[in-house]
Amino acid sequence: MSHHTDDHKRRVPLGQLVAQTLLRLTGWRAGPFPDIDRAVIAGGPHTSNWDGVLALVSRSALQQDVNVMIKHSLFKGPLGWLLRKLGAMPIERGKAGGMVEQTVAQFRQRDKLLIAVTPEGTRSNAEQWKLGFYHIAKQANVPIILALADYKAKTFSFPVVIYPSDDMEADLQQIYAHFASATPKHPGKLSGPVRAHYGK
Repeated sequence: MSHHTDDHKRRVPLGQLVAQTLLRLTGWRAGPFPDIDRAVIAGGPHTSNWDGVLALVSRSALQQDVNVMIKHSLFKGPLGWLLRKLGAMPIERGKAGGMVEQTVAQFRQRDKLLIAVTPEGTRSNAEQWKLGFYHIAKQANVPIILALADYKAKTFSFPVVIYPSDDMEADLQQIYAHFASATPKHPGKLSGPVRAHYGK
């Protein structure tokens, strides 16, 4: 009897079931996610709108409470409730102190916080990365979890955890190389730093 009750308690949420089914039907696998409560998640390589869809489905399939930074003006009215429900976090881009300081402050206030970013910033041929994600991790003293979408292997994985060191350039080269190890949807749209490592 108690065994039946335990099974009932462990019932999988509908959203998670739907996401897991979608992944299974399309031949994709997601995870496992590292046992870390506070981190910046750097996702890539980013060459297609499908990357974001894949990330959202994987987030639901793995039931990870991951936050995405969105400009605060979108949170006005009923949309704000929905965005918060989906894990969005308001950021005031024009505010003194900027995005890095606001996000570091969020980390200092919370025991659990996972924030996802796409450091390439765009899905097409960015020559430089936006390095805010690195500065956030360094100042908040949290690791960077790499989230890699590999369209050849059909995996959305989190294979590497990097703790920012005193050598930012070495850390970045390591991240670029890991991004380059995944096959993107459109290799011709890779960002410059990843393109330099791709195919090596």
